[in-house]
Amino acid sequence: MRKFLIVLWLLLAAVTPATASVQVFIGINLPVYPQLVRVPGYPVYYAPRVAGNFFFYDGLYWVFYDDDWYVSSWYNGPWTLVAPLAVPVFILRIPVRYYRDPPIYFRTWRREAPPRWREHWGDDWAEHRRGWDHWDRRAVPPPAPLPIYQRRYSGDRYPRDIREQRDLSGQHYRYRPRETAARELLPPPAPPSVRGPDRDEREAARRERPPRTMEQDRQRFGPDAESRQGSPIHRRAEPMQMEPRQREARQMDPRQMEAGRDHRMREREMRDRPTGGPRMDERAPQDRGGSTQPRGRKQPPQEEERGRHGGNERQMER
Repeated sequence: MRKFLIVLWLLLAAVTPATASVQVFIGINLPVYPQLVRVPGYPVYYAPRVAGNFFFYDGLYWVFYDDDWYVSSWYNGPWTLVAPLAVPVFILRIPVRYYRDPPIYFRTWRREAPPRWREHWGDDWAEHRRGWDHWDRRAVPPPAPLPIYQRRYSGDRYPRDIREQRDLSGQHYRYRPRETAARELLPPPAPPSVRGPDRDEREAARRERPPRTMEQDRQRFGPDAESRQGSPIHRRAEPMQMEPRQREARQMDPRQMEAGRDHRMREREMRDRPTGGPRMDERAPQDRGGSTQPRGRKQPPQEEERGRHGGNERQMER
């Protein structure tokens, strides 16, 4: 019977989508949004407090129930049956220890290894899913952000209608799945004018993002950047740029600067002198504090001779 179902799935996979179009309610009934914990080293979450094999991957909830996989965009269904050939490889790679309600045949397998799906689904399935259990653990994609907005919808507020669920997901959840099966179920985000910001979703993604190291900061901002975890980057201050006049003043010879200062003082004296007043060299001696003879003016020869004789006569009288 198991082989007959596998062959039937293989035949239907070529003409039908990866997920069946009929939504069903399975044996999991969650009254509130479940607690989800990251599986170490995998882009998958599991629910440790749910009495079932409940996971979250690529923007959708996945449940292994009654030997089949089911998927839903909301935490309490309704659920859609997934073909064995369409189950994402990272769902198949989840170690046995994270199945909270494993089947009996799981219990003899290694807890740190994934289930032996080849023994479960047969050689025909394994032929089409070669390499599912081999991957580069250094190239694991980051996990999808959790749809925390669904916490507000529990009990009587939980949307049971598929169209209502799709509308809410389009308004509050921006993530776009990588898997084909997930894209068929998760609607595209609403336009920015309709979709409102979801703070919880951004905070959940920020918590999952690993802290940035100093080496990453140097590669991003250059060798001169100084960084600290959780603090902004502080760059070295650049030298102050001077105006052209300031650069010329710094390069000028001291003697030129002294001559320029004297020239400015003479201009200021000429500007402050009253209109029609005597020039600087024509002022009274007591005002200038210099000689009684005006600058630049010589006495006539007769006056010089008379002055010398007058002085001699006064010395003789004494």
